[in-house]
Amino acid sequence: MEFELSDEERAFQGAVRAFGDHVLRPHEAAIDRDGAIPLEVLRPMAGLGLLAMPVPSEYGGMGGSAVLTELAAEEVGRGDLSMATAVFFLLEAGWGWLLSRHGKEELRRAVLPPVCRGETFLGIATTEPGGGSDLAAMRTTARRTSEGFVLRGEKSFVSGTVEAGRMGGGHLTLAKDAGGDGFHFLYVPTKSPGLSTQRFENMGRMGISTGGLTYDDVVVPTGNLLGEPGKGFHYAMEGFRVARTFVSAACVGAAERALEAGTEHLRTRTAFGQPLGKFEGLQFELVDLYVQVEAVKWQCRRAAWLLDRFLAEGGERYRSEVDRAVAAVKLTAPPIAFEAVKRVMMWFGAAGYTKDVGLERGLRGVTSYLVGAEGGLNIMRIILGRELLGPEFVPYK
Repeated sequence: MEFELSDEERAFQGAVRAFGDHVLRPHEAAIDRDGAIPLEVLRPMAGLGLLAMPVPSEYGGMGGSAVLTELAAEEVGRGDLSMATAVFFLLEAGWGWLLSRHGKEELRRAVLPPVCRGETFLGIATTEPGGGSDLAAMRTTARRTSEGFVLRGEKSFVSGTVEAGRMGGGHLTLAKDAGGDGFHFLYVPTKSPGLSTQRFENMGRMGISTGGLTYDDVVVPTGNLLGEPGKGFHYAMEGFRVARTFVSAACVGAAERALEAGTEHLRTRTAFGQPLGKFEGLQFELVDLYVQVEAVKWQCRRAAWLLDRFLAEGGERYRSEVDRAVAAVKLTAPPIAFEAVKRVMMWFGAAGYTKDVGLERGLRGVTSYLVGAEGGLNIMRIILGRELLGPEFVPYK
């Protein structure tokens, strides 16, 4: 693995950082307050090629590598500390890429170009009211017909339910075959007859909606099926490998943003006649946080590098190593980011608790990845346990 970025990667990272500094930061308070990412953000994102950037150019994307997308995710997480824009970014990147890989040609050409232009939304719907990780208990079913599938059931804690309705678009939806023949992964437009939505009130990530989807005999044509019938579970897990890597990268960016603010505060804020940074208790805390964030950043970069190798070569050579790397970084990046933001808030004292300083937006946003978004921490431990000990040690059947 080459640790030094190429000239192209460095230039791209610089462009996305400039976008974060000059576009995202000025809008992040309004994104959090108003509950939406404005066109003034989405248009330049599309202009930079940030929306669904791993999608091949023939479908409107830039064909970005996993490493290049990971770099962008860091900068988007750094730019909008609330994580709302990062959520929008990673959904289009991870699931747009999956649709480009396994969708039928007509579906790719219909769905992906407007997603890459920021005109429509693409999301993922797997979690149900009874839980998100126990797929064997899934109740949403897809009944096969001569023309396609009929969906019945409910999904919950789905990102972008409002955006998909307002902008147009839909969600890649995992459903159990009504006859017991595995799972199907289907693109379901949100405006389909029989589909209704609701919005939940979250504590953070206010700029992108979270809600539920109810399918009341929703007809989905055969052309909206990804890959082969019955193999939807495997396609969904493939997408989660990619999405979890970009989630982790966004957490790294948020942690680095917090440490930047904290470092400047320790240099400039004085107490008892000297800068706060001269107190060893705070200085050592900064050092410990910096080391942890640096370590998880390179852990994340390696996961992206392995994804690129896995996708380029195909087969199973890197599969286990990819699964270990992705689960490990998703297990470590959110808690480290949460701790970094929390500690820096404490350095600011009472000011850190205010919306004016803005760190609380990061604390609320990163928390979503602690409690389960894109896979709970204990699920990452189960994945790692399976890879380290063998499938016979998985604590469920």
